[in-house]
Amino acid sequence: MSTAAPSPRALRSDAVAGLSGELRVPGDKSISHRSLMLGALAVGETVVRGLLEGEDVLATAAAMRQLGAEVVREDHAGEAVWRVWGRGIGGLTEPADVLDMGNSGTSARLLMGLLATHPMTSVMTGDASLRRRPMKRVTEPLSRFGAEFWSREGGRLPLAVKGTGEAVPVTYETPVASAQVKSAVLLAGLNAPGETTVIETTATRDHTERMLGHFGASLTVEPHGPTGRRVTLVGQPELRAAPVVVPGDPSSAAFPVVAALITGDSHLILRNVGTNPLRFGLYETLKEMGADIILLNERVEGGEPVADLEIRSTGLTGIDVPADRAASMIDEFPILAVAAACASGTTRMNGLGELRVKESDRLTAMAEGLAACGATVTVEGDDLIVEGTGEPPRGGATIAVNLDHRIAMSFLVLGMVTREPVAVDDASAIDTSFPGFARLMNDLGARIRPLTETAAP
Repeated sequence: MSTAAPSPRALRSDAVAGLSGELRVPGDKSISHRSLMLGALAVGETVVRGLLEGEDVLATAAAMRQLGAEVVREDHAGEAVWRVWGRGIGGLTEPADVLDMGNSGTSARLLMGLLATHPMTSVMTGDASLRRRPMKRVTEPLSRFGAEFWSREGGRLPLAVKGTGEAVPVTYETPVASAQVKSAVLLAGLNAPGETTVIETTATRDHTERMLGHFGASLTVEPHGPTGRRVTLVGQPELRAAPVVVPGDPSSAAFPVVAALITGDSHLILRNVGTNPLRFGLYETLKEMGADIILLNERVEGGEPVADLEIRSTGLTGIDVPADRAASMIDEFPILAVAAACASGTTRMNGLGELRVKESDRLTAMAEGLAACGATVTVEGDDLIVEGTGEPPRGGATIAVNLDHRIAMSFLVLGMVTREPVAVDDASAIDTSFPGFARLMNDLGARIRPLTETAAP
């Protein structure tokens, strides 16, 4: 996988009367990454259906092959089925070449956890965006197992990992609410004797814990303080291959959901969306703003809660979003800011410091982009305040997205309701999480076109 940046692909989005139809959003990115990694550590054949085939997850698949697992994609009557033959705990082999994580921070950080407790040396890199993102928050706790790291300043990629063959278990309290840090420590603990414990003061998404249990690991999850959790994993288990059905990604679903809420006479049904309560903060927030969202056919599949979502357009009212909800919706704040710009009254989003170290500085990107489109926006420390008028802002801007897929999709959604079209300078990064986004949205009634092409009336 090459780290060369793809050719820029500028798109524009024009206003529409409404969206309608049924759709399935791509598979959950977080669960897709973890299914490949744990499948590579399990004994036997793991069959994964519904895997997100975006560039980020494909980077994880390629890395697991380089580390000795057999990972094969098959087509069964039009359905993609992925098969992973694992190496067992401690069985990964030293890669012959550099591990290229592309744009995927999840791949890089979780994989560091696996590499930290295998006695081998690996080198990891990524694209220009990933090479700017901080990794020290992961390398610091992983060094406690006995691993060594060499990197650019601030722990940035490219980065070399010298894993240890004599790992010691650790107890680690995370200084920031980060599922990636928690997961990296737990994955390292798989190949360490004894118990590894991660303590969170604010609970983050728990896909790693759920999937570890699904594959047969022994772990306990206990409350810690008012909003935290204490997760303890028994090291050196024998993970057993287990089938995985990946639900639709609630972070990807957020874009058509908000588009339907703010565009005129809209009615959508989204099938098979993951409703994990530690990922569902956006939907709680939208309901508090007055959104018409109904969960249908609620069920549990592969240890994860799933439902169909029915959405109808409705007026939204600004609210105060508490900081302790940020961990359950950190990836959804860009699209929430778009909803807030179309709502009545003030929406204050608190405690968004983590947005500054995503694929881009999303806090600044949303504030500047919305202001360029005519919205009234203020940043106070790590808080984002959007003053809604009950009408969409005027639009009319071209947004520099800085290789950030969620910034690109958010502003394309905004263009569906603004008086003047909204464009993004490069939509190529969308393929990392939502392949076919523009086509799918256009099938529902959107008008997203190349910037040089005139939209049909």
